[in-house]
Amino acid sequence: MGTTSMNNTEDPELGEAGAQLSTAPVETAADRTPGGPTLGVIGWARWFWRQLTSMRVALILLFLLSLGAIPGSLIPQNSVDEMKVQAFRDRHETLAPLYDKLQFFDVYSSVWFSAVYILLFVSLIGCIVPRSWQFVGQLRSRPPGAPGRLTRLPAYTTWRTAAEPEEVREAALTMLRGRRFRAHGVGDAVAAEKGYLREAGNLVFHVSLIVMLIAFAWGQLFKSEGGKLVVEGGGFSNTLTQYDDFKSGSLFGTDELTPFSFTLDSFTGTYARSGPQRGTPRTYEAALTWSTPGSADRKQVVEVNRPLEVDGTKVYLNGHGYAPVVTVRDGKGDVVFQDAVPLLPIDNNVTSTGAIKVMDGYRDKNGKKDQLGFQAFFVPTFAGAGKGDMFSQFPGLEFPVLALTGYHGSLGVDAGLPQNVYQLDTRKMKQFKGADGEVLKQRLLPGETMQLPDGAGSITFEKDVKEWATFQITRQPATGWALTGAVAAIGGLAASLFIRRRRVWVRAVRGEDGVTVVEMAGLGRSESAKLPEELTDLALTLHAQAPTAPGETEEPDVPAEGAQQ
Repeated sequence: MGTTSMNNTEDPELGEAGAQLSTAPVETAADRTPGGPTLGVIGWARWFWRQLTSMRVALILLFLLSLGAIPGSLIPQNSVDEMKVQAFRDRHETLAPLYDKLQFFDVYSSVWFSAVYILLFVSLIGCIVPRSWQFVGQLRSRPPGAPGRLTRLPAYTTWRTAAEPEEVREAALTMLRGRRFRAHGVGDAVAAEKGYLREAGNLVFHVSLIVMLIAFAWGQLFKSEGGKLVVEGGGFSNTLTQYDDFKSGSLFGTDELTPFSFTLDSFTGTYARSGPQRGTPRTYEAALTWSTPGSADRKQVVEVNRPLEVDGTKVYLNGHGYAPVVTVRDGKGDVVFQDAVPLLPIDNNVTSTGAIKVMDGYRDKNGKKDQLGFQAFFVPTFAGAGKGDMFSQFPGLEFPVLALTGYHGSLGVDAGLPQNVYQLDTRKMKQFKGADGEVLKQRLLPGETMQLPDGAGSITFEKDVKEWATFQITRQPATGWALTGAVAAIGGLAASLFIRRRRVWVRAVRGEDGVTVVEMAGLGRSESAKLPEELTDLALTLHAQAPTAPGETEEPDVPAEGAQQ
């Protein structure tokens, strides 16, 4: 196609303006900048804020937060039990480094979980603030006036009465207010509305979520929790050095530890002896004697989910096991070690393993002093000798057997490096060997003794097995606020789901024949089969005060919801 020219000078009506127009360049679609107007920094910030505070994004963030809590529930957490985390690392050497990079062992303090948490918090704040102002505006406003044609509404009825229109409207106003409607007169009609608590419930639900998030954050920042294993007769004082392990929030100070102490008087555990639940605990309780500075001793029995509580700090019963009492003598027969040694369970029948460490051991033939160590394996109810390792067949203390393997050398404790008290470091130790050259191992019944070669002495399994219990000492502030927020959230959600927002209008005007025409109609924010029923009840109540005029229909007729007159 050729170019198109425009000669405006040929039109005498355009004159000089036409000549100027003819010389101006013509803008084509190709000359325009594609994409339209661009957003600046403020525009992008507004767009991001609108997206973040939308209900869709809030639900997505809530779903991501719930999804993120799944690995925190399935994978051992450092904040709960570091020993389980280490055991998981040992079993999954390939998977553990990946979990470390993803922070799956510290889910609730991870960067990604904190980011989702903070975004959800900001989203809820941004959603609630405008809704709050909107709700306040609704509370201050009055129900709107009646529509021009009430017959278009889902629930509608009408009748004619001999009462004056003013009397009908006054009766309707009194009746509706008595039914807790917000009602007022607008022209020839009465407008009423009910169900504002629906919006209030929705608002309470969102505010409660914020309260829960704040309580959770507060609890994580100021919490403290630690574990302690206590053997019967032993005790605990709530100081940092007494804990076996201790974790706290970033804003918690050790001087905030509640001063108290307790002694484990006894542990009682009974178990089902027969049936499919054989071995299941029936009684599981620890008898404590506890006190605070300046107070008398008090007794309390601690059970699972029934902790000891002292000034906001709770002592939970976590676990249980056995501590065989052993006596180690040197070559001269002198006692160098005598104590109850707690061993850790490895199954539900309390098959247990651990280590016995004797710092003051014996002197060998060259006069060199060696330390002693024993790998210990204990079963409370021996199942009988077999070809493999022995295991317990019942968690109760019925037939105890202690299996020992002896070592001598350096325990590695003199280096000053921390080590697990339940594991034996044998890198600088040698196993005892019997006269036949075999490794010295022996199973002991209560009262039996294993003799060590080369004048190293002996170890005796005494006729006494004590029990131990592990306790979790926790201080979790703001739990009351979290519970209150959870209860309020459930209440608010129930209100938003079950309370119906609806409006009712009553119009009373004088007809052409002088008889008053009464119209009543109802409209709900959401569809409900109860709206026609409620309107029927209101209409019959008003009809009793403004009955149908003689010769008219005896009572109002309310159609089913969705019908139109």
